[in-house]
Amino acid sequence: MEEHVKKIAEELVIACKRAYTRGIQTGSGGNVSARIPGKDLMLVKASGSSFADSSPEGFVITDFDGNLVEGEGKPTREALLHGLLYRICPKVNAVVHVHSPYSIAWASTGKALTRTTWHAKLKVCTDYPTLDVPAAVVGKEYFPLVEKLYDECPELPGFLLVDHGIVAVGKDAINAEHAAELMEETAQVAILKAAVSKLGL
Repeated sequence: MEEHVKKIAEELVIACKRAYTRGIQTGSGGNVSARIPGKDLMLVKASGSSFADSSPEGFVITDFDGNLVEGEGKPTREALLHGLLYRICPKVNAVVHVHSPYSIAWASTGKALTRTTWHAKLKVCTDYPTLDVPAAVVGKEYFPLVEKLYDECPELPGFLLVDHGIVAVGKDAINAEHAAELMEETAQVAILKAAVSKLGL
């Protein structure tokens, strides 16, 4: 692995460990990736590895179609979605997908996640959309749904998937992980506010 690529992998490790520590991804689920500058290639978490135990060696290099170029292990099944995001979003250099509980709970409504806090309103350009993809993997047949989101809002920091979780993007791995944290925080507050409202407090 070239030195500049190894540095990107080290940033991905930081993002993974932060996501695990914050509780937005447990076990061996979720996936992260980062664009390799100047090439139609990306670093992707190998399938089955844990965020908690991630290391630079736990990432593989693939093209944007998920084909293995370098490394040991099988690329995540979501590599195609990551590749799509790099193709349609030139400013995006990292993608974080996590199975965070409050976001999954909110996404079950099928509704967009409203920016319920000033924190979200100041940081995010629009409410977070929710896509209902009836599959464990976002396959090519669903790509037009994702493309439409970014045609309408090129600066969108992420979206929710029904029964699946968060897809967050950013200028680098740390930025994308922060975007995922903010989305989960927003979902948590939205659900708590709805509960308080029902209690009539």
